[in-house]
Amino acid sequence: MRTATRFSEDIVPLGDLKVNPGKVVRHADETGRPVLLTNHGRGVAVVQALAEFEAESEERAFLRGVVQGLMDLEERREVKLSDVKRRLGLA
Repeated sequence: MRTATRFSEDIVPLGDLKVNPGKVVRHADETGRPVLLTNHGRGVAVVQALAEFEAESEERAFLRGVVQGLMDLEERREVKLSDVKRRLGLA
């Protein structure tokens, strides 16, 4: 479950990652929140739990498909369900 970033906990200097990478990775995994790595006060990278990364990637792909479908409808690029079933050999 995704929760809001807690800036007091989720921003880590790059040096801390070098000293104790396991702690940073464990924090991201246990909280489900990404950790923002900084160098000289500027964000340079994000450490994110694999499960969260995969879930967000799937969500982005799904939303892209929805947007593409809506654009297809708007452009009148649509196919009847019966035609799709016939093409796929399901009818």
